Amino acid sequence: MRHDGAMIFTEARELARMLRAKEVSAREVLDAHLAQIERCNPAVNAVVTLVADRAAEAAAAADERLAKGEDVGPLHGLPVAHKDTHDTAGIRTTYGSPLLAENVPAHDTLVVERMRAAGVITIGKTNVPEFAAGSHTVNPVFGATTNPYAADRSAGGSSGGAAAALACGMHAIADGSDMGGSLRNPASYCNVVGLRPAPGRVAAWPQAAPLATMAVAGPMGRTVGDVALLLGVLAGPDLRDPAALDTPGAVFAAEPSTDVRGLRVAVAPDLGGTVPVDGGVRDVVERSARVFEDLGCVVEPACPDLTGADEVFRTLRAWQFELTFGAQLDAHPDAFKATLRDNVLAGRALSGPDIGRAHLLHAALFHRVREFFTRYDALLAPVSQVPPFPIDWEYPNEVAGVPMRDYLEWMSSAYLISATGCPALSVPAGFTPDGLPVGLQIVAPHRDELGLLRVGRAFEQATGHGKVRPALAER
Repeated sequence: MRHDGAMIFTEARELARMLRAKEVSAREVLDAHLAQIERCNPAVNAVVTLVADRAAEAAAAADERLAKGEDVGPLHGLPVAHKDTHDTAGIRTTYGSPLLAENVPAHDTLVVERMRAAGVITIGKTNVPEFAAGSHTVNPVFGATTNPYAADRSAGGSSGGAAAALACGMHAIADGSDMGGSLRNPASYCNVVGLRPAPGRVAAWPQAAPLATMAVAGPMGRTVGDVALLLGVLAGPDLRDPAALDTPGAVFAAEPSTDVRGLRVAVAPDLGGTVPVDGGVRDVVERSARVFEDLGCVVEPACPDLTGADEVFRTLRAWQFELTFGAQLDAHPDAFKATLRDNVLAGRALSGPDIGRAHLLHAALFHRVREFFTRYDALLAPVSQVPPFPIDWEYPNEVAGVPMRDYLEWMSSAYLISATGCPALSVPAGFTPDGLPVGLQIVAPHRDELGLLRVGRAFEQATGHGKVRPALAER
C-alpha cells in the first residue's frame, strides 16, 4: 500500500487516471490522504470534521464498482473535504457559527451532489469564517486555520480551510464559493489555484435568491488543469437554478492548452489607481506581466473603468446578507460577530432607490467591461492587496499606508472584479522576500472560462510557482 508524498501531491487528473487504470485503489488513496491529515492538520486546522469510517466504506464500494466493470465518474476515488458552508447529507455542517454547531443537513448542496455523483470520496469538511463573512478563516466553533507557509499568518477565506488542505496534500481538489474573493484570496495565500466562474456557470441549489449574481460556487486545485477537471463536473445547467447557463460541464474538463501567442493582455497592478497595493504584491504582478511578454503576448498597461463597482458590490452584498441572515440576527442578536452584524444592519437600512441605483450602476459597469474586453483577451491584477497578514488580526487596517474603512476594503482588488461578472482565476505567482505566497489574478471576458484556463495554465507552466510546497507538508 502506497502512502508516499508522490501520491498525495500527484495532480488530481493523473491520480484519477491511475485509479481508473487500477494502478492504485481508492482505499490506498484514501489511506494516504488520511495519514497526511493526521500528520499536518493539527498544525493548520484546515479539516474541522473528519468522517474517516464513512469514507473508508465509500472507498471500498468504489473499488468494488470498478472491479465489477461498472462505469465510474471522472473524479472516481479522489478524496475531498467539502467547504463547511456547503451542506453535506448526514455530515455536520456548521457554517462556522455556534447557531449551527450541531447542524446535520438532510441533503447535499448541488456542488456536493455533483462531486459525489462524479465519484469523489467525502472525507469531511473544511474550515470557514463565521457564515463565510470575511477573507480570514476563523470562527468561534473551530478557531483559526493557519497558513501552511507561515503558522503566524492567515490562510485567507472564506475557502481558507479548503485552500490550506490542498496546499498540505490533505485532499486532491476542493469545492469553494466566492462573493468578494473567497475562492481567490485563500488560493493566493496558500499557493494553490482558485477559479471564480461567471455567474450561472456553476449551478447552485438551494439558494435564497437564485437570480442574484454576486455569489458563485467554483473549483480549487493545486494546478489549473485540476481546476478545469473539477469545473467539468461542477458546471452545467440544473432545473433548480433558473440562472444556470446551458453549456455542459464537459466542455471545460480537458487539460487546457498553453498556447497564448498573440493574445492581448492588459496589466493593472493597482486596478488603474483604484486600490492601494502593497509593494511586494505589486512587484509580483509586474514580474508576471513580463512572463506573458516572454510567452508571445502583447502586454499593455490598461484597466477597465470600474466606476461604481464598489457601490454595486457593497449594496448588493448588504442586501443579500440581510435577506440571508436577518431573521437569525433578530432571534440571536448576540450570536453574530460585530462585522457580520453590521453588514446585515446595513442591508436593512437600504432603501428601494438604493438598490435600484446599484442595479443601474451594475448594468453600466457590465457594458464598460464588455467593451474593454473587445480590445483585450485577459487582464492581470492583484488577487489580494497585501500578502498573508498576522493571524491574530481580523483584517489589515491599512494597505500601503492607506487606512481601511472596514473589513472589506482591503480585499477590494477581488470584490471589484466580482462586480464585473467576469470569470477570474488566482494562480500562484511567487513569494515575498520573507517567503509568503502571492497569487496573480487573471480576469477574462464574460463567460470565457476556457480562455481564462488557457492563460492561467500557460503562466503556471512557464513559472512553476505552484510546485513549491510548504515545509510542513513534506517533513
